[in-house]
This record gives sequence, structure tokens and C-alpha cells, in this order.
Amino acid sequence: MKIIDSKQKDALAELKRIIDRGESATEEVAATVREVVERVRREGDPAVLEYTAKFDRVQLTLKDMKVSPDEIKLAYDEVEPKKVDALRLAAKNIRAFHEKQKITSWVNQEADGVILGQLARPLRSAGVYVPGGKACYPSTVLMNVMPAKIAGVEQLVMCSPVPGGNMNPYILVAADIAGVDEIYKIGGAQAIAAMAYGTATIPKVDKIVGPGNIYVATAKRYVFGQVDIDMIAGPSEILVIADDSADPAFVASDLLSQAEHDELASSILVTPSREIAEKVNAEVDRQLAKLVRRDIARKAIDRFGIIVLTGTLEEAAEISNAIAPEHLELAVEKPFELLARIKNAGAIFLGHYTPESVGDYIAGPNHVLPTGGTARFSSPLSTEDFMKKSSLIFYTKEGLDKVADAVMQIADVEGLEAHGNTIRVRMAKR
Repeated sequence: MKIIDSKQKDALAELKRIIDRGESATEEVAATVREVVERVRREGDPAVLEYTAKFDRVQLTLKDMKVSPDEIKLAYDEVEPKKVDALRLAAKNIRAFHEKQKITSWVNQEADGVILGQLARPLRSAGVYVPGGKACYPSTVLMNVMPAKIAGVEQLVMCSPVPGGNMNPYILVAADIAGVDEIYKIGGAQAIAAMAYGTATIPKVDKIVGPGNIYVATAKRYVFGQVDIDMIAGPSEILVIADDSADPAFVASDLLSQAEHDELASSILVTPSREIAEKVNAEVDRQLAKLVRRDIARKAIDRFGIIVLTGTLEEAAEISNAIAPEHLELAVEKPFELLARIKNAGAIFLGHYTPESVGDYIAGPNHVLPTGGTARFSSPLSTEDFMKKSSLIFYTKEGLDKVADAVMQIADVEGLEAHGNTIRVRMAKR
């Protein structure tokens, strides 16, 4: 990993290069997505099947596009019981954490009888996109589905591509554990379009969540407004702040945990200790050589792996806040003291025995996190993302009398006579 000093002239430019590394949709990608989405919108199922055959090389029929109960039952026979137990433990912890996020309705009655309040209700339906093919991410299923289930969403639809013809059994088991209602063997922009607009087979949903490639991300951006979406997710990233108390082997393993995701993943170490920087660098090389996905991890480390030397931990926190990382680890002696200086991060892992992976899989907080610096203004996926709020307003005659003149004065300022008239006609009736 490249080691730079925070005071170097090109330090900020190098960090900006890493922050801005996400893929942007080319004109060709945008044109392809537009064609796919609009054809699915117009033609429905036939277009979905045609694009599935073209892009995923799978010939599906309307009959076998939807996963059957027998396929889910068979999936349980194909998985290892210990792995299913692990998924159930994860689901238990995710449920416990997200139950605490539920927003509630409330009303407040004032002395003059005026009632103001908030009505919180779940979305009717939601769609979850889960990457397929070579990837197998049952944790993604749990993290995207369970907040919706806890919020009270009535209909949960999941789409995932099956280039080989069969969906990974762990994906099906995770979907069953999480409580998905309908599962479809389709992916890509055609899946996003089908959930956004609905077809004769696939129901229209109110919100679409879940990660995907540049075609999926572009399709989500294209249909936003027709439906809500969670976010436009960029490549994975981790930033570790470490002091002399850190174990170089721990830090190296955590940096590599993101690098193995894909070639665009970013791994950053920020430390005031040159000794830690050099030891971690050596550990990264040593551990990298043994990884199964070392080719992917090596490309990510070479292109977007960096170690930044700072004067103090306080400066390290400032750099982290500027980057606003998806995952932030505080591998320091007093993590809770440093936490007070952290302003921007998707998820914060404190101490030497809280690796990023425990948050990804088991702890309970959601691993769907803002990337690419968007933690400056956005938050992890939550139960609240699957709920909507309506304001409640009730005025008595007495209550309206008290504010009538103020309403008419503001209407007059804005030149909206009819607004003021809504008060005048009521006053005239008195």
C-alpha cells in the first residue's frame, strides 16, 4: 500500500481520487437501460423473458420464472445445517436491533381543542434486488428484507438473476428465514423495471432496495419517482484509524475484508504511527498472498489502498470526517474518546475486537450503508425507510379564530387570495 504523509502536497488529491472512484454510467449503459426499462414498461413479461435470455442466457417461461415452494424446500436439503443456524442467529440479531427503530404515531391536543399529530404507516409493498451469478450474499437478503418486514410491509418481492438456471440455495433459505413473499429468477435492469411498473406476473412495488451492477444502479436511478429507492450504492470501502495499541495483523485483515469485494473497493489506514503503518503494510502483503480472491484484492489494494500518516489521532479523525467512509474502524486504545470527534461514517466499529465482518453478518445493525462520501448526509438502511408519515391537523372554531388573522396576513404577502378566502368565508359564517 502506498504510504503518504497528510502534509504532502498531493495528499488531498490522492484521497479525492479514491473517493471519486465509483463507476459512472456511460452513454451506452444509460441508453441500454432506457431501452430495457421502457420495453418492460410497455410489453411486460415478454420483454422480461427476452432480456433474461439475452443477458443471463437463461430460457425461462412464465411458469418457472417464479420460485416455487418446492424449490425452497429443496434448498434446505442442499445447505449445511451449521450455516443455516448462523443465518438464523443473524436474523435474530437483525430483528432485535431493527425493532428499536420503528417510528410511532402520536397526537397532541392543545387547550383550545386543536389536535396535531403524526400518523406512521408502513409502505404497502417493497422489492428487493439481490445480485446473483457467481455472487452469493444471503446476508444481503436478510439486511434488505427484515427492516421491511419489521416495518409491516404487506408484500415483499425479491428478484435475483440465475445465469446457471438455478438460484443459490443459501439465497432461497435466507429469503425464507427473512419472510419474502414472492421470489423471481430475473435480474438486471429488467428486474428493476418489472418491480417498478409491474407486469402480469410480477407485482408493482412502492420501493426498491438492494445492490447491483452499474446497469441495476442506473435502472434504479431511472425509475426513481415512479417508485422510491434506497440509494445508488458505490464500491465498498473501509477506513481504519489506528494507534500504537493496534495489532497490525488485525488491521491488515480488516483492510483486506473490503478489498476482496471487487477491484474498485477502497481500503484506507490513517495513523499517527509510522511503525504501525509499516507493519500493517507488511501484513497486508503476507495475508494477501493466501487469499482465494487475491487477484481481486490485489487490484483493489494497488489502485485504491493507501496509508495516511498524521501528526495526531485528532487529525486522523478530521481526515476520516472529510472522507465520510462506509465502514470506519477505531482501532485505538480509547475508541470511545475518539468517537466524540467522528461526525461522518456509515457504521463505526470500536476497539480491537470489533472487525467490520461482525457488523456485516451478525451484530444486528444494517450493513446497507452510504458509500462514496454520502455518509455526510445519509444513513444506513433502517426500518424507518419502509414507513411513511402523514401529518394530522384538526382545528376547532376557537382554535381557528386564534390564527385566522395570521393565515390571512401570510396569504396576502404571497399574493394568494383564495388561500385567505378559506379563512374569510368561515369567519363570515360566524
